[in-house]
Amino acid sequence: MLTKELLRVSRAGGGYRLEFAGREHRPLAAKVLGAFRGNVGEPRSELDAALEALERDAEDFKLVRGLAKLAERDCVFETRSPVEPRRARRAAFEAGEVVGVASEADRREALSRAGEALGVEPEAVADSLYADLEKQQVLVSAGDRWDPDSLLDQYDLSLAQTALFDATEVRVRSDDPRRLVSATKRLGLLYELRRTDRGRELVVTGPDALFRATRRYGTRFARLLRSVVEANEWELVATIDDRGTERTLELSDADPVGPPDAEPVVEVSYDSGVESDFAARFSALDLDWELVREPEPLEVGASVMIPDFAFDYLHTDFRVFFEIMGFWTPEYVEKKLAQLENVEDVELLVAVDESLGAGEAIEARDHRAIPYSGRVRVKDVRDALRRYEDELVAAAAASLPAELVPEEDVVTIAELAARHGVSEAALADADFPDHEQIGRTLVRPAVLDRLADAIEPGQSLAEAEAVLGEAGIDETSAVLSELGYRVEWEGLSGGRSVGRTERESRPQSFFIPKCIVFITSRSC
Repeated sequence: MLTKELLRVSRAGGGYRLEFAGREHRPLAAKVLGAFRGNVGEPRSELDAALEALERDAEDFKLVRGLAKLAERDCVFETRSPVEPRRARRAAFEAGEVVGVASEADRREALSRAGEALGVEPEAVADSLYADLEKQQVLVSAGDRWDPDSLLDQYDLSLAQTALFDATEVRVRSDDPRRLVSATKRLGLLYELRRTDRGRELVVTGPDALFRATRRYGTRFARLLRSVVEANEWELVATIDDRGTERTLELSDADPVGPPDAEPVVEVSYDSGVESDFAARFSALDLDWELVREPEPLEVGASVMIPDFAFDYLHTDFRVFFEIMGFWTPEYVEKKLAQLENVEDVELLVAVDESLGAGEAIEARDHRAIPYSGRVRVKDVRDALRRYEDELVAAAAASLPAELVPEEDVVTIAELAARHGVSEAALADADFPDHEQIGRTLVRPAVLDRLADAIEPGQSLAEAEAVLGEAGIDETSAVLSELGYRVEWEGLSGGRSVGRTERESRPQSFFIPKCIVFITSRSC
């Protein structure tokens, strides 16, 4: 964007038309770029003088300043001086206090004393005193990003972005509405998707309508224009607050507004970090829910609502939508509540900023409100999902046979649950008449008897694990405990062996040692 004072707009006849740069301004753009590239190695003051000369000769100084503003973003300036400026000033001022500078001769004397203190010539001190001032900084690189045509293209886009910073509302039609809505959501903008006779229309709340976070929201709002102009066909109508007067700005693909060298909108993936933070923390959990970003639209009366997320239950076709209310205006809250009123036959959770005070109103519309301040607590969302999960688990358990008889001698609960298309929790109360459940594994008693014969006290843990592995069992501790064994440490080497516990669930005829050697060989 440009700064607001560089906005070039015509208000003739009560309209609001942007004054874009035309191809006739190509020579001017070339001169602006030439001023930068011709002053590499010179102080900024020289560059400023060259640009001021262009302003005097141009029809509109704002155009020169706007082009220069864009070109300067790729420039690199640095301070060049024999002595670090702050050191030079300190030494010179201290010498000046001693000399008592009242004349040019006194000044030379002070600089000489300062030079002696710093180990440099007096001229070096003089050259360093104010080298860090902006006008004295040296242009070391002007960049090579722009040519005259691309600079003019960027100017036109930046001009439109600057005008939209004062918008209260923008209505957009595009031949790629899905991509546009996706960009709007990623940028965290307040929006509504309406159905009209001409197709779907995206209505976005502008920065000037907000009570808070105007600069941050306005920057994201301006970046939305990049996504708008990337479509082949598009129309935009904006309501502009022009110093207290409401005006209408109309733009379309017929205007010279394109996406030159545009940074991708995906750089901002979530609204103010709230959604990003929640998505990262929720996805890190091992739950029976898959988090889906930007699910399908919901029809709400004459408009369309696209929630921020959806939670898909992994074990059956069941979805819970999730909306996070972030940026806001009173009108937006009312509009959102009206949408929620019309959401039918879907499950919806709404994380609502506590400052909105809309939690009770959301609950009254039969949707679960989850208050948050700063960040959405994953535990609160997890608790809300558990209500659905309990019902789904109960329904899945009720659909299972009274008894489950797997064919395998050994099978895990996870494998059996996947086979029946249910969660592991649905098998919590299931009856397995031919198997014993040990930990999260089902094992036939005959297999346990064979394992009891194959494992002996004093075996290394690795040997016992090998025996269990051959039987298809990886829950070593649980099975050894079931067989009446415990794992013992043997000496400082850290080796482990299998010994019997006092509880002999499966008595064997071999010798059971009565003492255990830990660190020393002293008997118990």
